[in-house]
Order: sequence, then C-alpha cells, then structure tokens
Amino acid sequence: MTFKLNQCIWAFALIFTLFACNDSGEERPLGAYETGILIMNEGAFGSNDGEVYHLEPSSGFIKQNIFETENSRPFAGLLQDMVMEGERLYLVANTGKVEIVSAGDFKSRGAVSGGLDQPRSLAAIGNKLFISDYGPYDASYNTPDSYIAVVNGLDGGTVGKKIQVSNKPEDLYSIGKFVLVAGSEEKSLQVIDAETETLTKTLVVAGSPSQFFTIGSQLWLFAPASDKVYFHRINTSNFELTETVEMPVANATGKMAIGKNGRFYLLTSTGWPTYKDGVASVSIPNSQPIVKEFITGSGFYGIGFDQNRRELYVANAKGFQGNGNVTIYNESGTVLKTLDVGRGPSGFMVR
Repeated sequence: MTFKLNQCIWAFALIFTLFACNDSGEERPLGAYETGILIMNEGAFGSNDGEVYHLEPSSGFIKQNIFETENSRPFAGLLQDMVMEGERLYLVANTGKVEIVSAGDFKSRGAVSGGLDQPRSLAAIGNKLFISDYGPYDASYNTPDSYIAVVNGLDGGTVGKKIQVSNKPEDLYSIGKFVLVAGSEEKSLQVIDAETETLTKTLVVAGSPSQFFTIGSQLWLFAPASDKVYFHRINTSNFELTETVEMPVANATGKMAIGKNGRFYLLTSTGWPTYKDGVASVSIPNSQPIVKEFITGSGFYGIGFDQNRRELYVANAKGFQGNGNVTIYNESGTVLKTLDVGRGPSGFMVR
C-alpha cells in the first residue's frame, strides 16, 4: 500500500526552524520527530518486526526503532501505512491493529487492537476513524468480505461498525463529511457518508486504484494497470471524474512519489521470475504525458520525495533477507548516498 501524510503523501517540506507555534500562538520547542524523515520498515512475515526509523537528512544520522525506544515495547506487527492526522500519527499494521502515537515524540496515545483483519490505511473525520481492511481470506485466499471499519475516538478503541465495500480497499481520503475509498481489486472509487456510516456511491474506473493525492486544489486518484497507468482527477462536489490522463508505463506497482513541477516517480516491477524493478519518471505538462525510464535495479519496495531538498528516496527490501537499505538520488538520477535501514523498508514521511 501506499504511504501517505494526511492525503498529501510524501510531499511535506522540511522544517528548519527550532520552534513552532501551538494553538495559543506561543512558541514551543519542536518534538524530536517533528522534522526530518520517517522511514517505514514493514518487517518480515512471521517475525512481525515492523518499525519506524528517523533520518536527519542534513547529517545522515538515523535513529532506529523509535516506536520501541519511546514506548519500551516492540511495535510487534507488519507496518502497512503511516497516516498523519493533526498531532496524531497512525501506524497501520496489516496484522490486525493500529497504533496511535503523538507525532512529535512518538509516545503512545492508544490503539485499535480488536475487530480488524488486514487493515491497509486510515482516515479521520470529526471524532471517528475509518480504516480500510481487506477482511479475512476465504478458502481460496480471496477477500470477499472487505470492509471499512469505523472506530469512535481519535485515540482508538473498538470497532463499532464494518461497512462492506469492494474487494481489497486501499487508500482513503476524507473531505467534508465523506470518505473516499480506492477499491483496488474491483477497480472502483467508492464514497462513504461519515455521518450515516453508509456507502453512498460506487464508480468504476480504469486501472486498479491505489492512492489519492492532491496537486494544489485538485484531487487525483492514481490507478495502475498491467501496461499503463491512469491519473483520474475527481470533482470534489459530486465525486465524478473530470479528467483521466493515461500513460504507457508497464508493471507499475501502485507506489509513487510526487516530485517538483508536475513530475511523478512510479515504482515498477516485472515480478516473478525476473524481478526487474525500476523507477519511471513521468511528467504531465498540459496533460501530454512524457515518460522515461529513470532508474533500474531489483528489490525496489518503497519510494518518496523530499520537496525541500529535491531528493528522491528509493527503498530496497533485498528480498527480506535481512535488513534493507535506502538509496538517495538527485533529480537527475545520480546516487547521492545509500543508508542501511530496517527490515522491508517500504515508505517515507517527509516532515
């Protein structure tokens, strides 16, 4: 799944000031993790050793296992997504839980630890959490009972309701009183009324939707297919599509990062047995797609972009044989440095 930061995903500028203002207008010292880059390490299946690392880009210093460090216990799950909502950071584990920490110091605020199966992502509206979940596997390893779980309380609690949606929901986006759902397997955009907790609309779209993102005031949905990718622009008044840009990018994984000046970076992989991976550099000036192969390799598993430093981050899981690494490139594709990180690095949050 995708990794996101309050639906703007990967694209937050680094903060260089030493202080920030609270709601009263007074200055306060920044928390230890309010600047820099959070690296999401998924962890290995069976070991459930997902964790978060913190990188200070200017020095290259990495602090490991910050959830365990700040809470004196391991995360103990496979980390699927990190979602920022206000002062809270939600750590979504596809092993059936959501941990909630304060974004500045990573201290635990609560959890959703019951009633979930395979959660993928999360959105908050008012005092409610909406969590996309594949649901349980059936005997054929299909997921016919996918749902959006509803939890009353921003610091977690129990699942109060499950809203049936199309198979394998991924990213969520909250707007007004609605939650939008990227339905990957059945190629759908679905709309949930957060007040009534009901599904109100289903729209079939091209590709397999994986991520919502915003460019200025425009809301878009990224949806890869086998031999191309689609960028769908959504009318936020009626949730119809107003534009679709199609690009000839094969084997896109559904993970992408937003660069500068209308540029996107898409992870690609041929999968088994060749496992040829790459990064496609894509631009859309005047809706005319320009595509080129940017970086090639194997083991690519996550991607992010630092808007302030104009640097691209590509995570390599190394086949989950031990820990992975992260390679940092400039906008021309030149390697700047490679960093050792945790097991299965898969996403970045730039703060």
